[in-house]
Amino acid sequence: MSNAKEKMTEVIQSQLEDATYEEIMRELAFEKMIGRGLSDSRGGRVVSNEEMDRRIRTW
Repeated sequence: MSNAKEKMTEVIQSQLEDATYEEIMRELAFEKMIGRGLSDSRGGRVVSNEEMDRRIRTW
């Protein structure tokens, strides 16, 4: 697994040359969220569809 600096560099380098600061920051945040979600899933920290449906209905 690459470290944070390497991952950030990879994401930044994958952006178009004319990408704005905001676009790059959005991609970095998105990458972080995906990583957290995958980590949670691998760690068994998930909620079933039924449980999520129940939670949404209580909003």
